[in-house]
Amino acid sequence: MDKTIQFEGAEGQQLAGKLDLPTGQPPRAMVLFAHCFSCSKDIAAARVIARTLAQAGYGVLRFDFTGLGASDGAFEDTNFSTNLADIESAAGWLADHYEAPAMLVGHSLGGAAVVAVASRLASVKAVATIGAPSDADHVIHSFGSRLDEIEQRGEAEVDLAGRPFKIKQQFVEDVTGAKVREAAADLGRALLVMHSPLDQVVGIENASGLFVAAKHPKSFLSLGEADHLLSRKSDAIYAANMIAAWADGYLDAPADSKQPAPASGTMIVSETGIGKFQNLVRTGQHVFLADEPVSFGGDDTGPNPYDFVLAGLGSCTAMTLRMYAGRKKWPLDQVSVSLSHAKEHADDCVDCDPKSRIDVFDRTITILGDLDETQRQRLLEIADKCPVHRTLEANAHIRTHLA
Repeated sequence: MDKTIQFEGAEGQQLAGKLDLPTGQPPRAMVLFAHCFSCSKDIAAARVIARTLAQAGYGVLRFDFTGLGASDGAFEDTNFSTNLADIESAAGWLADHYEAPAMLVGHSLGGAAVVAVASRLASVKAVATIGAPSDADHVIHSFGSRLDEIEQRGEAEVDLAGRPFKIKQQFVEDVTGAKVREAAADLGRALLVMHSPLDQVVGIENASGLFVAAKHPKSFLSLGEADHLLSRKSDAIYAANMIAAWADGYLDAPADSKQPAPASGTMIVSETGIGKFQNLVRTGQHVFLADEPVSFGGDDTGPNPYDFVLAGLGSCTAMTLRMYAGRKKWPLDQVSVSLSHAKEHADDCVDCDPKSRIDVFDRTITILGDLDETQRQRLLEIADKCPVHRTLEANAHIRTHLA
């Protein structure tokens, strides 16, 4: 599941991001992804890596740096230092709305950026780079003959991956002064360097520069025949899977995942601390999320409480019909149940306050199989005997205790 978000950058611009979250479970950790120079959060490799990491249980925020993609601001006024500030702003948004990032992943110049900024983010325990230069000024090699014009005129239009970008002298000076290898040496966090020996944009010697500069724990992984942008989907998936496997040794699993399963017949619901309303629901060996939709102030990472009530009624209905048809040996092929819930005025209640509202559950049952009309009508009657149906219609009593 991914959602579009916006947050304020260091200079006040609105930056656009995508948040990829795992389905059916809370994120085991939050990851911040920094894209390549002049790219965007929506480049194929970024999308695939983020979604693959989400499938592995991580929450991933990828965003457009100032002046790129859907983010506000002028690209020509940015530099390597503003990129680092944007990463810090993104980390702040994660801390405010979910939890602070435990891992940074950077692609190309984004890899150099996450190495340079990691020491500013106390929550970060691991850093992974993909095709990253060991010196940020590597990027100015792509400016070619325009470099002289930038120096003489203070700016020039440069073609990058088939698109024109205005580059100013302040960018050149800033990126030249970045000390990425020194940052790698002082990282103080686990580092994974991934690079393809066939990378024609950022040579493999850059991986050596980062790896040699860094102190342990550090790891190197060859990306085989991948190109610089990980254009083949299989290469991006491989990189993401390797990041997830490597990170297992450095990122703590959520405390809830270490708890024993609840006793039989008991369900435990506890806040995760992620977002405003997200809760972890555990019953037996089953774990899933509950949340509220965005319109109610939640993050829509799981069904809302009434969705669970509908799920209980629907599943109980289908199971009850299945058991009854099985006992009767009727040819019932499939049952599906469509449900909705609403609050309606109690018009038919003689003793009710006219202004009161009651819960109404609409249930539509689809029955497939070689059944005659009498059998179908009998199954419709049996649906009302579903235990959850009876519970909802009865005057149940809830006993509440303080633990």
